[in-house]
Amino acid sequence: MLHGASAMLGASVLADSAVEHYRGSFDNPGMYTPLVVSAVTMAAGIDGASGQWLPRRMRDGMYALSGAVGAIGVGFHTYNVLRRPGGLNWLNAFYAAPIGAPAALSLAGAIGLAADEIAETSHPDRLKLFGIPVGRALSAFTALGLMGTVSEAGLMHFRGSFQNPFMWLPVSLPPIAAALTAKAAIEPAGERDGRPMTRSWLWLTSAMGIAGVGFHAFGVSRAMGGWRNWSQNVVDGPPLPAPPSFSALAIAALAALRLRDLEDA
Repeated sequence: MLHGASAMLGASVLADSAVEHYRGSFDNPGMYTPLVVSAVTMAAGIDGASGQWLPRRMRDGMYALSGAVGAIGVGFHTYNVLRRPGGLNWLNAFYAAPIGAPAALSLAGAIGLAADEIAETSHPDRLKLFGIPVGRALSAFTALGLMGTVSEAGLMHFRGSFQNPFMWLPVSLPPIAAALTAKAAIEPAGERDGRPMTRSWLWLTSAMGIAGVGFHAFGVSRAMGGWRNWSQNVVDGPPLPAPPSFSALAIAALAALRLRDLEDA
């Protein structure tokens, strides 16, 4: 599940960055980097989830590259915003390079590295990351990732004035899933009941991410010319590949809950 979530997140970044950087005419040669690295991350995730034909060291190198490039990308996007007239203001936050978007690559890399570490042990309930049981660590990590994605979606939907009531879903459903996942990360051992509410909200968040592609496709169709003018409207309309990032993080959180169950058993 973790490898699959990493692959899905990588695919979302690949498609999204391709569209956004195409809109920016690849003005900076570095804008090709996330396309290559996200494709590499997706390949690593698919390999990890399907059969692990690649040596673990190679796959981990691919995941580590993803994490590093994502962090560097956040720095580049921050610089892009700050160098514009007015610096950090609402206008630049809306229309400059999205500061938080490259962090999705770092999330994908970290989730993939954790997946490989877990796969290497026969007792995942005893495994610790930075001194924290792996289930707790991943629950906290995915909760933070969900909230970061909520912030990014909230900013873009605020720019769109929440003109469609369904635009409130990404800022209402995932925060509850994130809060419940964070609760699973900190609650005492043994105090569990299967966490049905947490799992339900995570599955709902995952479904919302897939449905979001349809809603964004509808948004493209409402632009002048609709899908007949797809070459412009896909670039300038709501980003089709963005919503599945919610699905990927929700799947990673569900995997973290399975690990929490092992730790509490």
